[in-house]
Amino acid sequence: MNAEPEPGGPTRRALLEAGLIAGVAGVSAGCSAGRPAAKPRQRRQPGSLPYPHLRPGTDTIPQIEHIVVLVMENHSYDNKLGMLRRPGADGFRLGRDGLPLATNPYRGGNIQHAFRMPTTCQLNGLPSQTWLNSHIQFDGGRNDGFVKSGSGPVAMGYWEQADQPFYYSMASVFPIADRYFSPILGQTYPNRRYLISGTSLGMVNDTLPALTDYPPNGTIFDKVAAAGITWRDYYSPPSLATTELYPELYAKNAGTNVVSVSQFFTDAAAGTLPGLSLVEPNYDTESEEDPQNIVVGEAYAARVIDAVMTGPKWSSTVLIWTYDEHGGYYDHVPPPPALAPDHIPPKVPAGESAYNGFAQYGFRVPAAVISPWARPRYVSHRVFDHTSICALVEAKWNLPAMTYRDANAGNMLDLLDLRRPAFLEPPRLARPLLETDPGALSCSTSGPGTIPPPGSVTPPP
Repeated sequence: MNAEPEPGGPTRRALLEAGLIAGVAGVSAGCSAGRPAAKPRQRRQPGSLPYPHLRPGTDTIPQIEHIVVLVMENHSYDNKLGMLRRPGADGFRLGRDGLPLATNPYRGGNIQHAFRMPTTCQLNGLPSQTWLNSHIQFDGGRNDGFVKSGSGPVAMGYWEQADQPFYYSMASVFPIADRYFSPILGQTYPNRRYLISGTSLGMVNDTLPALTDYPPNGTIFDKVAAAGITWRDYYSPPSLATTELYPELYAKNAGTNVVSVSQFFTDAAAGTLPGLSLVEPNYDTESEEDPQNIVVGEAYAARVIDAVMTGPKWSSTVLIWTYDEHGGYYDHVPPPPALAPDHIPPKVPAGESAYNGFAQYGFRVPAAVISPWARPRYVSHRVFDHTSICALVEAKWNLPAMTYRDANAGNMLDLLDLRRPAFLEPPRLARPLLETDPGALSCSTSGPGTIPPPGSVTPPP
């Protein structure tokens, strides 16, 4: 959520600081048991309960008291975990030389092979995941438009275990989901709106949220509050908070439920985390969005996860780690069709296509569940997206669904074993690269290196 420019327009930070923030100042359960969306005649409706025979607010998972959500920025599954050699995990297919076989064509016919990024730093402004470029990359399910799109060859870059040891250690021990997709083929703002409301209200790119925008059935924070459950959005000033994507939500809760991330570390250490937490990095420096050095984001995520694992409420906490969208980086799994959340059409830029609207998931992103109740070394192949987090929250407290998407989303419960806690004693994970390599920040001044690297482009076959 940093200052990524919109094509032909001002930066999103400039838009928000100029209009949104000023405007805000004046604005005084198992939905489908982890399965893909059901057939139309079986679809749950917005407003329906996961368990109709129980009262709203009923705690159906007493083993869990706290759900913590940590969403980083702009990386696909293959880009971050494609080289994870874990049985059952759908990453890169490797050749005899141990290198990925994945390729994408240039418009002129040359072939760009997947390559390890030269450093842990990224290009500035590339790759791209706008509505238009994401659909070019998707290319009707062929996933062959990454280099042809506004992303260019950097889209085929990836990182290995040596570049992000903490993440690979975590993903080797705790359960991961290799069919976790971003909600739409678009940018940060619409995907984060899905995270908290099950819809983007038509938003497809990082455009200025209208001051009057509010989801008809509220946000997940409204739902938990109505049931008497506590919540907080812990954000990192001066970065924006996800709750600011709905100005009214932010205005009502700033300073009470929307607080500095420093309070998260205090609450985690004191055992006073709320029922639902959203923990946000500084989107300019530690979210892993380009052109940031990814070691800084890994270190931040490790600090958040360490705080949960070493806190007094570890035994009753679930933390979900994921990314908001793919950021324009390559992934080899075609996103499947999705259930449109409502009847609001995409508000596409002039001259662009609406494609199949919101009946389409975005590309895969990494996702893991960190909890004493997590299933060890499990890989889920069930289809999830950010509304699956909403579905999990709704399942736990039997809350009414907000849209068709969260009502019918997989709830991620298959990543937990609620019969016995396998990780009551937190596992020892590898430390993030920033803590172990004195040179981890060197590319922050020297640059990301030569992209694409020599030898990674070949003529057409």
